[in-house]
Amino acid sequence: MTIWIDFETRSECNLKTYGAYTYAQHPSTQVLCMAWALDDDEVELWTPDQPFPQKVSDAILSGDMIRAHNAAFERLILWYVVCPDFDVPEPKLEQFYCTAAQARSNCMPGSLEDAGRFAGASMKKDHKGAALVRKCCIPPFKHTEQDLLDLFDYCLQDVRAMRAVSQSLRQLSDVELYDYHVNERINDRGVRVDIALANAAMGYAAQELRELTDSVRELTEGAVTAIRSPALRAWVLERLGPEARKLAVKYKDGEAKNSLDKTVRANLLAFAEENPDEVPSIVAEVIQATDDVWASSTAKYGKLVALADPEDARVRGAFVFAGGAATGRASSYGAQLHNITRKAAKHPLAIRDAMMRREALVPTHGKRVTDVLKLMLRPTLIPADGHAFVVADWSAIEGRVNPWLADSPKGRAKLKQFADGLDAYIVNASATFGRSYAAILADHEAGKSDERQIGKVQELSCGFGGGVGAFASMARIYGVNLPEPTARRMVLAWRAANQWAPMFWSDLERAYVSAMLHPGSEYTAGRVSYMFDGQHLWYILPSGRVLCYPFARRERDGSVTYAKASWKPGANAEEWPRGKLWPGLACENVTQATAHDVLREALRRCEEKGLRTILTVHDEIVIETTDGDRDVVVLADIMRSAPAWADGLPLDCEAKIMERYGK
Repeated sequence: MTIWIDFETRSECNLKTYGAYTYAQHPSTQVLCMAWALDDDEVELWTPDQPFPQKVSDAILSGDMIRAHNAAFERLILWYVVCPDFDVPEPKLEQFYCTAAQARSNCMPGSLEDAGRFAGASMKKDHKGAALVRKCCIPPFKHTEQDLLDLFDYCLQDVRAMRAVSQSLRQLSDVELYDYHVNERINDRGVRVDIALANAAMGYAAQELRELTDSVRELTEGAVTAIRSPALRAWVLERLGPEARKLAVKYKDGEAKNSLDKTVRANLLAFAEENPDEVPSIVAEVIQATDDVWASSTAKYGKLVALADPEDARVRGAFVFAGGAATGRASSYGAQLHNITRKAAKHPLAIRDAMMRREALVPTHGKRVTDVLKLMLRPTLIPADGHAFVVADWSAIEGRVNPWLADSPKGRAKLKQFADGLDAYIVNASATFGRSYAAILADHEAGKSDERQIGKVQELSCGFGGGVGAFASMARIYGVNLPEPTARRMVLAWRAANQWAPMFWSDLERAYVSAMLHPGSEYTAGRVSYMFDGQHLWYILPSGRVLCYPFARRERDGSVTYAKASWKPGANAEEWPRGKLWPGLACENVTQATAHDVLREALRRCEEKGLRTILTVHDEIVIETTDGDRDVVVLADIMRSAPAWADGLPLDCEAKIMERYGK
């Protein structure tokens, strides 16, 4: 039997600010109503002035599955409000099935309203529900009796819509459901925050903001008085040279727009180092100040403090299962720990001591306050007393998965480099510059050459069909500025040394186009298969997991497009925005999805071995342990062992014991 439920609640606690875990446990949180149904029965309404439905209690006690949209919220409300207050049996975590996770696993939007619009319902957004929530559920609760009745009707309709959407979709496999529960156990454990350090960091950030704003006002001679303003962008663009101005152009839906976003700022600052005539020093200073102010890493300190449990300082609920629209990779919510900077301070305790004493951080600990705060973000996450972290990350996992998926003789030669323990970046550089592996390695270790760095940029930018623009952009981020002819030579050199890659891109394109032309038939490229069911273009990964390009179609020019779940429609849109499938994107999707399958397998094994996973960031797994010497070996063994379905995939990782989260 299946129980379908949806709660409407109210609280003095702000859900968005403090998160679902703190919200559910707040003493002011109460249930306004619960809409529920068993299987396909009529949806019914329960309010707290009535006895709790015996049928629901019996179903919970019997271990029946509970389906809810964003089920973690319903689970927490049941655990912390309904069960203790109304003598309802407490359901187990494993009884919950999230229909939002189901939608995302089918490459649809996670929002219930957007899922309906995505599938072809009215494209006009209905704001009625949001307005009722504001009136009835958020202080100061300015609602009428009719507003409450309307909210109850809205709750009933949500259950009907959730059930209809869920029943129309491919159901989660047993493995996917197990992985969802693994993700929720990680969320329930949470990660501890050094609150004192985070508060100190916010103090430094506030002072830095005041100083940077004053600096920009002075540098622009009063033309820009607020860094977060269109005036600053206009001031910068007016002073860029023609080549630099090209770097500030971004394309969205084929339309060119000027931007000063994070990527543009990084590119301009890198470009400025060798082209002061294009980016004058005073303009570079303003761009740098802007970058410092907009640094999302410093804003994370405030998020961490707000989301931390008042009792144990742990941030819970940070990870969204299958949040990646096209790959099913996990994403992060709230503090957005997946976006946490990869770099960390080498001596975090010394910097922490300085911050606690309110000492100046510059120049002792870094060139700018913002740089220091970025490096201290990871060390703000700490283990429980008497515990340590074991942090392990895979080495070049996408660089290994990509040729393994190609499953060609030249791809297997690439894999042998990894199996033999060679540095793929130095191998690239050797092929590009015609120098021996040993010579480039020696220069790299002596700090004499950036050839390995160029090899790294080649690997990261070229594997998914990236051209000269992608290579040059990533090179600037890594501090390497190359003229276009040289960048072109680097791209061509990588492709010549990795001929399996262009062949794989072509094979993928032939497979998905053939599938579109012959609905119901399966076409294979390497270890990946495609099948078009007349509506969605499905792709099947070596693990057996399936994903799709929803509502795919062939356009008049022969290209394949699909509804892109991660894009939002405009106010007057009549159709959900569509993306174009091209060989490089297909390769990126299958590679990242397969790499994520390796992560899911490892997380399952961590659970089975009794390891307490508390974080997964990029290609890292972080566990909390009282026996680091033992568990560092166990975790490394798990991550170096390929899953049964990935025979021949050479994996390697680096595992460390840490007192604080670092790199």
